[in-house]
Amino acid sequence: MAEHIAPLLGEDEIAKRVGEIALEITNDYKGTHVTLLGTLTGAVYFLTDLSRKINLPQEIDFLKASSYGDGTTSSGDVRLSLAPALQIEGRHVILIEDIVDTGHTSHYLMDFLELQNPASLKLCSLLSKPERRIIQDIRIDYLGFTIPDEFVIGYGLDFAQKYRNLPFIGVLRNEVT
Repeated sequence: MAEHIAPLLGEDEIAKRVGEIALEITNDYKGTHVTLLGTLTGAVYFLTDLSRKINLPQEIDFLKASSYGDGTTSSGDVRLSLAPALQIEGRHVILIEDIVDTGHTSHYLMDFLELQNPASLKLCSLLSKPERRIIQDIRIDYLGFTIPDEFVIGYGLDFAQKYRNLPFIGVLRNEVT
């Protein structure tokens, strides 16, 4: 079986929406500074583009959690393998996610970060798949796109560590060759 990629969101469409989200964040946090915590590895491209467009003093750090491994469905078992190096107590923190799918990872990370006593904590995700949501009480404060229940790759999202570098987001399909 060969893999085929069907485009879902184009490079220009993504860039436009990232700019809009950055403006929302800039306006919401005017007069303060923010701490952006990106989830590795999928949110790196989104975080990088977003942070360059946010017109505020900011700090950036990362954490790493996963519930996918090399598969295409979430296991539901979230593992935190890298905690942020920054102390976030008293800071305005925005967790930057590539995608909120089942909600397991985002829920776990928001609970983990809340225990660190930030001044505020919000969730920003490039993508959301509400059809797959198992944890229903996930509030996405800044959202790029709502997408259908398809396995997506590109712009940081991967399949078995491949396709992250695509400048667009596509749906991965298997085709018989």
